[in-house]
Amino acid sequence: MKRKRHPLSIIYSVCIFLFLYAPIVVLIIFSFNASKSRGHWGGFSLRWYQSLFENSTLMDALKTTLSVALVSSAIAVVIGTAAALGLYYSKKRVRSLLMNVTSLPMLNADIVTGISLLLLFTFVGLRLGYVSLLLSHITFNIPYVILSVMPKLNQLDKNTFEAALDLGATPLQAFFKVMLPEISPGIVTGFILAFTMSIDDFVISFFTTGADVSTLSVAIYSMTRRGIKPEINALSTLMFVAVLTLLLIVNVRSGRDGQKREKKRF
Repeated sequence: MKRKRHPLSIIYSVCIFLFLYAPIVVLIIFSFNASKSRGHWGGFSLRWYQSLFENSTLMDALKTTLSVALVSSAIAVVIGTAAALGLYYSKKRVRSLLMNVTSLPMLNADIVTGISLLLLFTFVGLRLGYVSLLLSHITFNIPYVILSVMPKLNQLDKNTFEAALDLGATPLQAFFKVMLPEISPGIVTGFILAFTMSIDDFVISFFTTGADVSTLSVAIYSMTRRGIKPEINALSTLMFVAVLTLLLIVNVRSGRDGQKREKKRF
């Protein structure tokens, strides 16, 4: 028997969602506003989307953001998956300790991470630019990959890998043909999560990027100090839709994986 929800709980939930998403809805609506004014509706228009794609500064920042997000996520997936495998086969105490250390970058304030990376790059003499930006994104993406892959490894039978070796497979064959298909959902989820976090990052990028390289978040911040332009509304709308799509993909994949596990049980 399903328990009925109290009307106050429904009202409370609606108010929370309105508080969170009403500003985004307003931003999306005004991205189609023909008028440059943010307080006056001048009719439906796509002029700001056209103006956005003609803005070389924002387009260069978009290319940098996408390239950094894709490359850093791919590298973080390789390193994070290898780290997760190492943790999986470690002793329980060592694994617990290392997992806590791995979680620190996610729990730590972004400004502390950004300043720390800035000091490190300055100390080793690395010029701030695309390389420093890429390295910083790889650094804070790795923990998200590890946390996405570890649950899939914990669901594996520890004897599976040894059984494949006993049947004549080499360690690489056992990994790619036995383990990798089982943990691939976690790897894909980790990649999508890392890609999303990379696009969303501002604080760490602000401290580790150079004068000749700029991500979308840094470029938008620089533009807003001189006044918010309607092109930013259009850009923010596209970014919101892209991130929302990625999150929906992650949720759908997680739901399908849950259904598959339930079917295997029965």
